[in-house]
Amino acid sequence: MLDFRNVGHAYNGTPSVSDVSFTVDEGEVVSLLGPSGCGKTTLLRLAAGLETPSKGQILLQNQIVSSPDHSLPPEKRGIGFMFQDYALFPHLSVIQNVLFGLKTRGSAAIARAMDTLAQTGIEDLADVYPHELSGGQQQRVALARALAPNPKVILLDEPYAGLDSRLRERIRDQMLHVLKAAGTAALMVTHDAEEAMFMSDRIVVLREGEIEQAGRPVNLYCQPKSAFVAEFFGEVNRLEGVVKDRKIQTPLGVFDASDTMDDGQAASVVIRHEALQIVPDSDHALQQTQILSNENGAAAEVMEARLLGRASLIHLSVPTGRDEVHLHARIPGLNSFEAGSQVRVQVDPSQAFVFATKQGSTI
Repeated sequence: MLDFRNVGHAYNGTPSVSDVSFTVDEGEVVSLLGPSGCGKTTLLRLAAGLETPSKGQILLQNQIVSSPDHSLPPEKRGIGFMFQDYALFPHLSVIQNVLFGLKTRGSAAIARAMDTLAQTGIEDLADVYPHELSGGQQQRVALARALAPNPKVILLDEPYAGLDSRLRERIRDQMLHVLKAAGTAALMVTHDAEEAMFMSDRIVVLREGEIEQAGRPVNLYCQPKSAFVAEFFGEVNRLEGVVKDRKIQTPLGVFDASDTMDDGQAASVVIRHEALQIVPDSDHALQQTQILSNENGAAAEVMEARLLGRASLIHLSVPTGRDEVHLHARIPGLNSFEAGSQVRVQVDPSQAFVFATKQGSTI
């Protein structure tokens, strides 16, 4: 459907994206995920025709729409664009905003506009003006306007940026249902990993203008290829060590190095907060816990415990003989750990990842 092939772009001679290749298939939602300045919005603007690539090609339904020597005008691409600030016309009503993007006029256009408003659940707001709407309602008007012309692809630039957290969860669920019902391919820009995982069939993680890793959300979360990707998909503890006999010794035990890592090489062990399992030091249940390795673990002291709603965050101190290591553990629901409690902490190996230090750094 939408195909990026070895695309590059530069602003005033400074590269913004380099050799980027990926596709968005029919009916698929793909997210561009990464920190500010990594090239996400540039790729969206290239797809829309607002920028021209310095190398490579962008194809839509196997037809070249962008290359260094050819750029189809934005209005001829059949691509919908939903801007971050929604860009609604304040002097036009809701239905007039939606009608603005339609080439046809008359009763057929009005019927199409009303159908799209109904699809997004705001048909009763047709005669209302943007300043009378909430942020979530404005967002749905912008989505309706982008979908009304039946675009082959819709581009979404940080579509939830202006919404509070509770409204964001509800609106993104509604938007996902609308996009899937419409069958429109969607390319979305976000810096929020949870948002990308919720919305996307596939995610493209960008770093400094290049693709760091791309794939299904479950693959990126469970099989990150670098510390950068692992850290982007949730809070982590990071322990440093050196490879010796294909092993890395840490205060939480020994972890296996990859076959490509050599003895003496610096390595990072990246451990998700939810990977740490905690039981009171006197509790023998730890020995029967099936998912944990009996080779790893350490005594620790609870420094603080904070309820965050659906989970509790436990601050831990692990003595090492010379100093101490500060770790965070996230456990479901309420916790019974008080500051000063002596506990035993072990690691779920499926949520601990080992990388050569040069492969990635903290975001």
